[in-house]
Amino acid sequence: MDSAEFHASVYDVVRQIPAQRVTTYGHIAKLIGMPNHSRHVGQALKFLAPNTNPPVPWHRVVGANGNISSRGPGTDGAARQRQALEAEGVEVHDVRGQPGAGRVTLGQFGWFP
Repeated sequence: MDSAEFHASVYDVVRQIPAQRVTTYGHIAKLIGMPNHSRHVGQALKFLAPNTNPPVPWHRVVGANGNISSRGPGTDGAARQRQALEAEGVEVHDVRGQPGAGRVTLGQFGWFP
């Protein structure tokens, strides 16, 4: 699978995540048949064009422990992800010692077909 096919596969699966649910980078990788490529899933979402049509609900993908991934110092991606999830009714809990970080309870909001 080349890079363009990989990205397209990631976007197709992410579009299937229902509102008020999240899944993990690793689960997306597993669903597209590339179980050892969870970091590549993150990269595919990083390169997602903002005007992609149909839209890709990138905010519904979190880390394996339910954490919202940091986008690096000086960026607001984690805050935007948290806001988008909360707007859908997903509860995001603060992570002690990590200001601005958040965690979703996968047992309650996880989507793992």
